[in-house]
Amino acid sequence: MTQTADVEVYFSTFCPFCRWAKALLDRKQIEYTLYNIDQDPSRRREMTQRSQRTSVPQIFIDQQPIGGFDELSTLDRSGQLDQLLTGTTPH
Repeated sequence: MTQTADVEVYFSTFCPFCRWAKALLDRKQIEYTLYNIDQDPSRRREMTQRSQRTSVPQIFIDQQPIGGFDELSTLDRSGQLDQLLTGTTPH
């Protein structure tokens, strides 16, 4: 898989769902940018404004909010995550 999408993850240090989301992305060898909302309170405000959610993780693919770990995992299981990351559509 050749990743063409920009992936961003807002996370909190002690959040298990955040660790699971990062592990899923790592397992798929996906490059992503991390924003720790614990260390930078302005990132929490930014995340909430962008996603309209306050829970973590919040994951964005090409600037579009996809949700948290549950949504990421569902996209992966359905094959849609790879499509989003490579910019391909099903045939």
